Amino acid sequence: MDLVPALEEPLNQPLKAVLGPATAKVMAEHLGLRTVGDLLHHYPRRYEERGQLTHLADLPMDEHVTVVAQVADARLHSFASSRAPRGKGQRLEVTITDGSGRLQLVFFGNGVHKPHKDLLPGTRAMFAGKVSVFNHRLQLAHPAYELLRGDGEEAVETWAGSLIPLYPATAKLESWKIGKAVQTVLPAAQEALDPLPPALREGRGLLPLPEALLKIHRPATKADIADARARLKWDEAFVLQVALARRRYADAQLPAVARRPRADGLLTAFDERLPFTLTEGQQKVSREIFADLATEHPMHRLLQGEVGSGKTLVALRAMLAVVDAGGQAALLAPTEVLAQQHHRSVTEMMGDLAEGGMLGGTEHATKVVLLTGSMGAAARRKALLDLATGEAGVVIGTHALIEDKVQFHDLGLVVVDEQHRFGVEQRDALRGKGKQPPHLLVMTATPIPRTVAMTVFGDLETSVLDQLPAGRSPIASHVVPAADKPHFLSRAWERVREEVENGHQAYVVCPRIGDDIEEAADPKKSAKKKSAEDEAEKRPPLAVLDVADHLAKGPLQGLRVEVLHGRMHPDDKDAVMRRFAAGDTDVLVATTVIEVGVNVPNATAMVIMDADRFGVSQLHQLRGRVGRGSAPGLCLLVTEMPEASAARQRLNAVAATLDGFELSRIDLEQRREGDVLGQAQSGARSSLRVLEVIEDEEVIGEARSEAMTLVTANPDLDHLPGLRTALDALLDEEREQYLEKG
Repeated sequence: MDLVPALEEPLNQPLKAVLGPATAKVMAEHLGLRTVGDLLHHYPRRYEERGQLTHLADLPMDEHVTVVAQVADARLHSFASSRAPRGKGQRLEVTITDGSGRLQLVFFGNGVHKPHKDLLPGTRAMFAGKVSVFNHRLQLAHPAYELLRGDGEEAVETWAGSLIPLYPATAKLESWKIGKAVQTVLPAAQEALDPLPPALREGRGLLPLPEALLKIHRPATKADIADARARLKWDEAFVLQVALARRRYADAQLPAVARRPRADGLLTAFDERLPFTLTEGQQKVSREIFADLATEHPMHRLLQGEVGSGKTLVALRAMLAVVDAGGQAALLAPTEVLAQQHHRSVTEMMGDLAEGGMLGGTEHATKVVLLTGSMGAAARRKALLDLATGEAGVVIGTHALIEDKVQFHDLGLVVVDEQHRFGVEQRDALRGKGKQPPHLLVMTATPIPRTVAMTVFGDLETSVLDQLPAGRSPIASHVVPAADKPHFLSRAWERVREEVENGHQAYVVCPRIGDDIEEAADPKKSAKKKSAEDEAEKRPPLAVLDVADHLAKGPLQGLRVEVLHGRMHPDDKDAVMRRFAAGDTDVLVATTVIEVGVNVPNATAMVIMDADRFGVSQLHQLRGRVGRGSAPGLCLLVTEMPEASAARQRLNAVAATLDGFELSRIDLEQRREGDVLGQAQSGARSSLRVLEVIEDEEVIGEARSEAMTLVTANPDLDHLPGLRTALDALLDEEREQYLEKG
């Protein structure tokens, strides 16, 4: 008898077989939903009660939203238009309200007739569209809508009677269409495989999975929603923690070479030359790392710390300890700019200790080499030879270090900077280059609350550096409301001039590179005429090339202004950074390529344009580029967002505190569903749908404990087919994400 193929399992059934090819194609392309199970796990974002209106006051910019509201006012305007018949165009402006706030909808041209008939004052409907700004007011241009009265009542009933689920949606797929698709596949929920061991589920009084899926999509009461969410949170937390526990368990079985520094070796020579004393935090974290390096199992440690807390110094001391013990250490950086920056700062810190084998190198010296994808052939050959012979004790590079042709003499330690730019596969590829698995130290300057560390970096032990070294200066941060008070922006440029006149330098950060580059890549895009609807959309984000040109000819005329962005040739980027570091440039107009690791102590001011376009943690990272010397730092957050908007509240929070851990909490609390840090760490992490890493600390902690107990007793998960199936699905998704990112 033939085996039944997996796809015949109800939840693995392709959506096109149930919903038809057209709907399935849109679901796959816009929401990544391909199977019945994917759709059943696409949970409502929130629920509306009939007779209760939604909050319009806190809509996120540039996101697709669904709101339930009542039409307060509708007005049809005519205007002169060369493109409209008889030279007259029409615009319909509809104001909707929820009793506490108002939102404007706008329809143009031929698109006004139907809404003009449908959206009469007093009508209630669901509206879906992208939030934009026009004349400093939030609006939805050409939203899709579904009426909720008269004929709409019947639709409301099919959407759960009194509770209307609102789904995470897109421009092509409104919430109500997703709701109707869910209704079609909901019977299949009865066949869902339960990943939780029965004893765990019963012991904690959790709903069976089929019942939880039914209640999350079609709740009769708010208690149904709470029960369903409690169960589904456990699924997400437990399956993820089992995956991490198995990874920790497997790593603990691996052998490694213990690396203990010599009493009078390279590390001692380096420490004796340091012009300052290590902070207590640096000493404590170093002790934790050295204890791990001395064991015969690979270290797996996360070193997280505030911007400027001296992580690189701690990592360098660990690298030198390994070189002392006869091994090599590799520092993996996410970008060429950062690899070059690390190479510069490490060789500067080490001085002649980095000149092993060269004239002038001292007794304990080693060689420090740089290896990046853009190096010339001769330099690359020399670096590869130094690695293979063991001449180079320390190598710093980008993912070029992972390539097959790179061979190490004896790789003892891998330090990964900004881990969330790398996947586990990439990490493992580098680890595979040692004679035995090397020790691993992961650094991140993104402060991470404990629950996120458990969820995102759960396969690593954690060390935290939360003290700033002595001599660091405070950074004053202010929001500059360019739309409400344009003279504030003029004053911002005056402040930049004042800093330069006092012998300092400044950064100006923009979200984009520039129109000419992007439009040259897409001629169709640049040739397209802008319609009235396009004009009504929020203007594009400010671009480096435009802003630099404007500043050099206007407010900062006479100052030495340069640009830096990711599309420049690596040699040009490095030359720009060298000139800025040497003080030959007054103002550097850049993208977020300067976000991490760039260290110019003389830079004291930073102006972030369109600051509302950046995440909280990213703003904190950027701000950490100033105030690195003895002079106080200044960070100005420029925005055109209105005072009451959520974006302004977020900027106010950044301006109010320098505590990165506090900001990371705010950042996570304000995020929508999706990944838990700004960039998806992996499939496992971005698969969190109902688990909230800040609020659900208790669930995550308990799930971690249960997972460790289970994996220690039964690492192969015998007799738990449901859990193994869920793990396979999670890890498939994780691998897929890494391949996309790699």
